[in-house]
Order: sequence, then structure tokens, then C-alpha cells
Amino acid sequence: MSAGGGALPLQAVPEAEALRAQVSGSSFYAAMRLMPRREREAMFAIYAFCRQVDDIADDGTRPRALRARELDRWRADLAALYAGAPAGRAAFLTPAVRDFGLRQADFLAVIDGMAMDVEADLRAPDEATLDLYCDRVASAVGRLSTRVFGMEEAPGLALARDLGRALQLTNILRDLDEDAAIGRLYLPAELLRQAGIESDDPATVLADARVEAACRVLAGRAEAYFAAADRLLRGRPRGRLLAPRLMQAVYSALLRDMRAAGWAPPRRRVRIGKPRLLALVARCWLMR
Repeated sequence: MSAGGGALPLQAVPEAEALRAQVSGSSFYAAMRLMPRREREAMFAIYAFCRQVDDIADDGTRPRALRARELDRWRADLAALYAGAPAGRAAFLTPAVRDFGLRQADFLAVIDGMAMDVEADLRAPDEATLDLYCDRVASAVGRLSTRVFGMEEAPGLALARDLGRALQLTNILRDLDEDAAIGRLYLPAELLRQAGIESDDPATVLADARVEAACRVLAGRAEAYFAAADRLLRGRPRGRLLAPRLMQAVYSALLRDMRAAGWAPPRRRVRIGKPRLLALVARCWLMR
């Protein structure tokens, strides 16, 4: 890819400061602050891209066709960026793409994941569709991130696959009610049927105490992905791995807390408080 195209600094993105404020105090921001500046800025650029396309997907105030066109504009801007032409809104990604060899296919996969939410609200997708969604919206971000971390190809792809899916399944289990409020239900149909639930209506499913059984099976899958990621990280592959170690520590703790609280109605949203987050940061720092 040419480094041309009139690259803009991330600070020129109108939402940049709001994004920084939004993630301050989060595990993501804590992980980024521990990274060298060049890698930190690249990661924030990736996050800013993901946040902007996700906001398009979640903007229920606009027609689906309009949101689909907005995602197509991002595809066109990325094509221009990788062709060395003026890249519009994607120009702020130029330094990260140039410095770390980020792949266009991974950015496009993220957009394709957002397009799944734009085409229709996902409601009890089948297992294959859910896995494809997780690969696009989470593992593709991991593939971008592991290149910033300086990992070699094979372990980087493996970590992106396992940790990405673990994080996304944990998000799904944490955000059940928030997703239902906008008409979405990511619990797979097969697990709901195994629990005796035939409906795909979010409100109906989440009001049914049997949803607990489906959630516990999905939590078990997330735990297996976390375990696979942990085995890989314990093998000390090459790279700057403090950030993924911290994300794994925080989200696996969140999953354990959710298991203890359960998913039967009424649910409460489980959070990792700041003192505990700081303790996890310190532990990961000492174990690096």
C-alpha cells in the first residue's frame, strides 16, 4: 500500500476526543496505556474505526438502506486507502496500516459483520451464523490487533480466533437486555431449543427462566476459548502481549461473575469496578 492519500492524524477525526473519553477507565483503555506510543495510537485508530462503523449499524433512527450505503462508503474509502488515493474518512488509518501491515480484508470483515446487523436484526441465529458474526466483529479485530502486537502469523491468527470469540461471547452474555431493547438476540437457536424455548422474540426469550440453561452452555464455550487463548499466551509467543493478557484477565473475570449471578430474570448487569480493574492491571504487569 502506498503511504500517500493525504493521511489525517487520528486527532482530526471529529469523534476522536469523544472516543477517548468514552473508553477512559475501561479495560481497553488501561491496556492501551501500557503500550508504547506508536502501538497505542495504532490500536486507538483500529478502535476508532470499529466504533464508527458500529455506530452506523446500531443507529436505529435511520433506514437500513441508508446505513447500508454508509457502510459501502467505508468500503470505498478503504479501497482508496489501499490504492494510495485520497481515502476520505479512512485516511486516519494510514499510519497504522503502513507501520503494521494491517490487512484490508480484516477491516472489510468488520464492516461485513456490521452489515449483518444492518440487513436484519439478528434474532436467535443458527450456530454457523453466530460463529461467522463473531469472526467478523471480534476475531477480525483481533487479526488487526495481533499485527500491532508484533506477533508471528500462526500464533497471531490463533490468538485472534480464540480470544476474539471469547470476548464476543462474553459481551453477548453481558448485554442480553441491552441488545433485546434494540430488537436483537444473539443466543443461538440450537441452544434455545435445547433449553425448551422455541421463540426468537428477544423479550419473550429473556423473560423465560429457561434461558439460564442456554446461557450456561454458551458461557462454557467462552470459557473454552479463554482457556485456549491462555495456553497460547503461556507459551510466550513473540510480541508485546500485555494488552491481550489484560483483556483476557478482565473478561474472564467478568464471565466468572456472570456465572455466579446467573442469567435467569431478573438479571443485573455485571461490571468490573475500577479498584478490581487496577488490581488486574497490576497482576498482568507483574506476570509479563
